[in-house]
Amino acid sequence: MLLKKIKHNKETIGFGIALSFLLLLNSFLEFKLLVLSHQYDIYIGVIAILFTLLGIWVAQKITKPKTESIVTEKEVFVSNPVHFVVNQIEIDKRKISKRELEVLELMAAGYSNQEIASQLFVSLNTIKTHSSNLFEKLEVKRRTQAIEVAKKLQLIA
Repeated sequence: MLLKKIKHNKETIGFGIALSFLLLLNSFLEFKLLVLSHQYDIYIGVIAILFTLLGIWVAQKITKPKTESIVTEKEVFVSNPVHFVVNQIEIDKRKISKRELEVLELMAAGYSNQEIASQLFVSLNTIKTHSSNLFEKLEVKRRTQAIEVAKKLQLIA
């Protein structure tokens, strides 16, 4: 029965297939015409999208925080001021003068170079000289390191 209907409507089915093919061809040609008439706009749009994606990627690489935590355990020397005894042997060995020891104690108390100078009634340059001599004798580069080494060697409380 189905074959009978197909044979009877063969012409109609043929026209339907031909019209479908023509519609597909029309759509393809219309698309091609659209692309050809706007090819520069499409080209610029594709380039803009590519540069936008590249910019996003570069920004993420540059601004991505590189957080790597390194835990360093450091022994902190805390001396008891009641039972504190100055290590005179180390002072003599390193040839630290009484004035340099005073400067070191004031550094440990948290005074700035200018405050130390005014408290000891000397110039700022003198304090800087004493500080650099202390750094050299204690083999350090910073005030905090000098204080730490001095406490470790029991030069100050």
